[in-house]
This record gives sequence, C-alpha cells and structure tokens, in this order.
Amino acid sequence: MRTPAASTPPLVLGIDEEPDLRTLYELTLLREGYRVEAAGTLAEARHQLEQTRYDAVITDMRLPDGLGLELLHALHAQQRPERCIVMTAYGSAENAVEALKAGAFDYLTKPVDLKQFRSVVASAIHDSHHGSIRPLRNQRMEPASGHPHGTEATGPAGSEALSRLVGTSEALAAVKRRVAKVARSMAPVLVRGESGTGKELVARAIHACSHRSDGPFVAVNCGAIPENLLEAEFFGAKKGSYTGATQDREGYFHAAQGGTLFLDEIGDLPLAMQSKLLRSIQERRVRALGSTQEDVVDVRIVSATHKDLAGDVLAGHFRQDLYYRLNVIDIVVPPLRERREDLPALCKALLARIAIESGTVAPPISDHALTLLGSHPLAGNVRELENLLHRALALSDGGELQFDDLDMPVRPVEPDLPATATQEAMPADLQIWLDGQERAIIARALQETGFNRTAAAARLGLNLRQMRYRMSRLGIVAPASGCESDEVS
Repeated sequence: MRTPAASTPPLVLGIDEEPDLRTLYELTLLREGYRVEAAGTLAEARHQLEQTRYDAVITDMRLPDGLGLELLHALHAQQRPERCIVMTAYGSAENAVEALKAGAFDYLTKPVDLKQFRSVVASAIHDSHHGSIRPLRNQRMEPASGHPHGTEATGPAGSEALSRLVGTSEALAAVKRRVAKVARSMAPVLVRGESGTGKELVARAIHACSHRSDGPFVAVNCGAIPENLLEAEFFGAKKGSYTGATQDREGYFHAAQGGTLFLDEIGDLPLAMQSKLLRSIQERRVRALGSTQEDVVDVRIVSATHKDLAGDVLAGHFRQDLYYRLNVIDIVVPPLRERREDLPALCKALLARIAIESGTVAPPISDHALTLLGSHPLAGNVRELENLLHRALALSDGGELQFDDLDMPVRPVEPDLPATATQEAMPADLQIWLDGQERAIIARALQETGFNRTAAAARLGLNLRQMRYRMSRLGIVAPASGCESDEVS
C-alpha cells in the first residue's frame, strides 16, 4: 500500500458519481496545495483504498453501486487512519446524524459552500496528522504509555483539561476515555449528569483534546437568557434591529467560530428557539437579526443537561429532531456517590484551589472527616463538596480539618427506593403529560405491527379512523413503507 511521504503534500480521495462535482473538488483542493485522486463508484474507491493510504476521504452519501456509509464502516472495521467527510443532500438531517454516528469526521450538505469545504478538509487533514488521539489502527494493539486506564494520548492542552477531572475511579476513567475518543470528530456531544457533577469540565476537555483546541470555547447557560433576547444572543443582531440595539453585536455562533459552542442546560430552551437552533446546527448557517444574508459558521456543538431529555421529548417539551441532532454521542458523568473512592483526591484538589483563592495555606483533611464525608449523601455532588470545604476552611484553626469544621449533619446514605417510590413528580401540565403517554403507546403499537395502522388500531381497541385522528393530533408520522390496509372505517 502506498503511504504519503511526510514531505509530500496531503493526499485526498474524492468520491462522487457526478464528474462535474469531482472536478470542482479537485480544482478547489489543488489550489490549496493538496494532491487529489477521484473515484465515481464505491468499487473504484475500494480498489484505490486497497492501493493507497490517504490523508482524508470525501465521499457522497449515495453512489451508483451503494452508500458512502458502507465505505465508512469498512474504514472503521479496518482501523484505517483516514478522516472521512460525508456529503449529504441539502437538509438531510437524518443522513448527517447517521454518518456522524458511523464515525465520520464531519459532513457537508450539497450544494457545497467552497469556503466551508476548504475549512472542513483542512481540519480533517490536520486532525489526521496531529490528532488528539493516535490512529485507530494503533488503539487496540498497545496501551498508551503514561495514560492510566487506556486513555489515549493527548496534547498538552488536552492532558491538562483531563487532569481537571480529578479521580482515579473506573467510572471517571471511562468518562476520560470517551472524551479522548469523541474529541477527534465534529459529531455533536450531549453531556448528561446530575447538577454539580462537572459537565462543563467534560465539555472543556472535549474541546481541549480536539483539533479545535486553538479556537475559542464559548459557554452559554441556556436557562439564564431572557426569552426575548435568545435569538439576538445566539445569532447576533444588526444596529436598529430591535429597541436598544445601538450597534451591531456578535452572537454566540460567531464568537465560537473555529472552536466549540457549549450549550449548558439545553433542556431549558423554549420550543420556538429550539426550532431556530436546529436549523442553524443542520445547515451551519446563521442569520443575525435585521440582516438579509446568512453567514456560514464553523463550530462544534457540545451541550449538557441534568434533565431527562428523552422524557421531555415524549411530554412534548423538547423537539425530537433536535434531541437526535444533539445526542449523536452522549457522555454520562457519574454522580459523586458512584465514585466515592475519588473523595480524597477531590478534597485535596478542591482545598488547594480554595486556599489559593483565599490566600491561605490548605490544611490536610483528617481521616475521620473523610470517613464522615463518605457517609454523607452529597446530593449536590462536587459542587456541594466544594461548598462544605469552603466552610470548613473558613472555620479551621489551622490544623487538620475535622468534622466540627465541616459543620454538616451526619446523615446515612439513603437506601435505594423501590420503583413505586421513585415515580416522576406531578406534571405541571396534565394534558401535555397525557399526550406524551398516548404518543408513546401508539408509537410502540405501530412499531410492533410493522407500522400497519389497522393492526395497531385493533391492538389498542380503536378503529382505523380513530387511529388516523390520534396520529394526526399527536404528530406521529409513519414511514413511507408503512402499511395502512384497505379496510374502510
């Protein structure tokens, strides 16, 4: 197999059935100083990949003899190092999500924006050469020396960011491994976990371990922005576009250009804004308030929530299409009660930081205090632990931190409650909750009957007319291949 020499320009393989598009890709990339080879079918591409190792692969989703996803799966199975960019039809969100889940570095929609095209290809090649992790072909062959629990090697910024996730428990090590693995692509990441577990630290680690680490990291608390200002804050605004807009202002998407946009508490966004956010994420374009043109944006989306977004989707509080767009890859941050072995290291790190901020010397914490902390519920997770240590240090006489210094009630760890005792709280809007339950039941019946509406209706004690009415009211759309039956109702 031919391998590009280190001194030669990067080699790119472009795969598309349309000769004009192959020529466009070739001319664009040649002007950037790359070498380019082309293929018009899946078979041609496979043959060329058998002969040559490339720096990046660009493939259309649909080819005359198969799907670009087949090539993507083959590259992944062979542990090839090439970063793969998938071209999808305009507005085909499902294809883009499927490609990212299959391991694509990034995707572009047709008709392609050449500026965005050049930027994405450059990022893919840069990541292939200097990526945050070693090539896939090496990951399973040998452990990364110096990185416990098999965490892949990262650059200095990535190593520093991962070190801020303090602890050596297997639960936390699994999070670090996943961060290092997902950092190399553009796939959106949803970080889930209880309040106070450190979701923003995980998001910052993803950014620092990625090829975007030199770009900005813009953190946005979605629940802290007044609803009437959301659009201006996210997309920007032109002077005079609304009362009080005395000058042009930059939105979060523009501020994060070339970097990462972190959407904290994404579940707090109102439905109207969710729709606008979805379009911007899918099309990679934003239009500032008062502007007549759209701007191409190059950002990676990482979002976080402590809510059950899947449940919010069923209840009608969160858009299903946005949920699947954001949740291409998920990382679950464990609560502190599931990694209590990390308490000594966490206390040491937190006390050191608190001492620096307060201009004092961090005292050691007594074994007795650590034992009591270990039996405390710590429902507020690391944030509650930090508050306890803040108070303990303020009350300390300079010696070891003792229980009296912690000034907290002694409470045993609460036992696991039976399922009947952990039911959801009473819904704020009964009709929305009932609609969500009905939608889930009908969707399940349709799936179990192969989307045969007549069979699903019979299973639920309904006739076909009633089933159609409920599906229309609840916004349930069966796939085109779904069967309705010829029954007249």
